[in-house]
Amino acid sequence: MSSRPLIIFDPYPRNEEMVYTSDVKKELNEISNLITHFGSRAPDHLIETHLSEVEIIVGQTDMLKERLEKSTKLKAIINVKCNWEPNIDYIEAQRRGIYVLSAAPAMAPAVAEACLGYAISLSRGTLGTYKKFLKSDEKYGIKGNINSYTLFNSDVGFIGFGNLAKSLLPLLKPFNCNISVFDPWLSKDYVESYGVNSSSLDNILSMNQFIFILAGVTSENKGFINKEKLKLIKKDSSVILVSRAEVLDFDTFIELAEQNCYRAAVDVFPEEPVPQDAPFRKESNILFTSHVAGALNFSYKNIREMMMNDIRQILKGLPPTRLQRAEPHQAILRRDR
Repeated sequence: MSSRPLIIFDPYPRNEEMVYTSDVKKELNEISNLITHFGSRAPDHLIETHLSEVEIIVGQTDMLKERLEKSTKLKAIINVKCNWEPNIDYIEAQRRGIYVLSAAPAMAPAVAEACLGYAISLSRGTLGTYKKFLKSDEKYGIKGNINSYTLFNSDVGFIGFGNLAKSLLPLLKPFNCNISVFDPWLSKDYVESYGVNSSSLDNILSMNQFIFILAGVTSENKGFINKEKLKLIKKDSSVILVSRAEVLDFDTFIELAEQNCYRAAVDVFPEEPVPQDAPFRKESNILFTSHVAGALNFSYKNIREMMMNDIRQILKGLPPTRLQRAEPHQAILRRDR
């Protein structure tokens, strides 16, 4: 039997173009015995057959306690979908010294860049100006900017302070913003070590000109930005939703934005693809995009580079350095769809 380590590559819903390019394929075949499965989750029989020999699993494969107990050589599970899914026993994996890793940091730079674009587009009224131009109703110079405002020296609120927020933070530095953060997972000292203010959710919503909703959804925080909270948002603020729609009362969020209570950019939805008959598919003053903020070739290249770096590390007996490690008690609360 070959002494090369066994890697199971089961990356669905990622495909070959995203994570299994020719260079990845070549290297993995050089350093491992490789089993691949694309187009769906690998069937149970394929996984079960190789549990006793597999050293690394790339993908969102079901790995609950019973399977982990059989996986005596397993060193790492690498989630390339970039979420913590509920089909892994994170505590048991940690107890056995198995790394559970996510490529989430790979998407964050592109999403952060999109956030900056959304914020400037909203504050400058770009969508409305564009519509007026098409109708030959445009105004020039200062007359076309009566309702515009700038990101420079503004009050900015982050809801959530994970990968997305930490990638957005340096992009805002040239604008000299006063940034406040709400994240109940993190201590005040930790948040403020980044040069920002720790604040309450109510203050974030009611006191900032720009609000970035960057929090992931968990079993505990679904809908925590409810109708009552949404009504606290400062009049004419720019609100950018790019993490998960489930963290707020989505219907109320859209309704209030359509009533011009605030300006809104939305990249994520409760149901994707969005139904063709969704009521907000109409002439709207909301800036909608179809969950594209992070989905760039740049991001998938980052995933591949991080993945291969940490596979090399792990096979050398060294700890991973690029991918995000699961913190079990937080990961088990995460919800995915």
